[in-house]
Amino acid sequence: MERENELGDYLRARRAAVAPVDAGLPDDGSRRVPGLRRDEVALLAGVSTDYYIRLEQGRERHPSEQVLRAIAGALRLDDAAATHLFRLGRPVFGEAAVTTVAPELLRLMDGMRDVPAFVVGAAQDVLAANALATRLYSGFARYDNLLRMIFLDPFAREFYTDWDRAARIAVGNLRASSSRFPREERIERVVGELSVRSPAFAGLWARYEVRPRTHEDKHFRHPRVGEIRLHFEALAVTSAPGQHLSVYSAEPGSADADALVLLGRPAEREATGPAEAAELQA
Repeated sequence: MERENELGDYLRARRAAVAPVDAGLPDDGSRRVPGLRRDEVALLAGVSTDYYIRLEQGRERHPSEQVLRAIAGALRLDDAAATHLFRLGRPVFGEAAVTTVAPELLRLMDGMRDVPAFVVGAAQDVLAANALATRLYSGFARYDNLLRMIFLDPFAREFYTDWDRAARIAVGNLRASSSRFPREERIERVVGELSVRSPAFAGLWARYEVRPRTHEDKHFRHPRVGEIRLHFEALAVTSAPGQHLSVYSAEPGSADADALVLLGRPAEREATGPAEAAELQA
């Protein structure tokens, strides 16, 4: 994963995503490329055009907090995107992602027998999962990394009723994680592999969208229980940077809750389980 001028790449991508009219600027239709011009971003941010150009080109490596805040406003970045900008512009390298799941967390997760629960790492590796989560994802050849599952396993397009949305959210979540852990080798390996093997991933990654995944409603099509709608919550594991406990739940008394109960019952003939996450990360 190329990091020589990631700040400049991010600025260019987000600049191209802002319509001039949304920034209060005229658009006579004569623009050759979409989005704002560099001099327009500089004007909106209150910095010189030369300084902004040097930022994009990577010749200015130490922007102040005030400058970054002004550029975030000019580019109309939301909180997540602005946080990503600050991490790129003023990086702190003291934090490393943790990949070992604590025994106490494993016990907690295994005790959640009525809901699918699994622990995800900074690179979206599935580090541990309870029985119901394993059954929920049983249609995949490998239950190892959420991004690899979405982009490399054909079953994903059957499983996710809105595959495009799932793909965008997953890539945006990895993008957010990449700035928090800029030296995480595992993230680089995942991005490198998917960039080569999946044009869809490469296209989304190049858009530099930041979407930390914290909660959302999911709609799946499961081969055993049919369509099921679940609510997703990602709970940060504060004792293990980069880890999140992901939990799905259904509305009580709903058909989706009944589907979870059915999913929790062992089938007469279980499908071959996915390979262990540790083996797949080797």
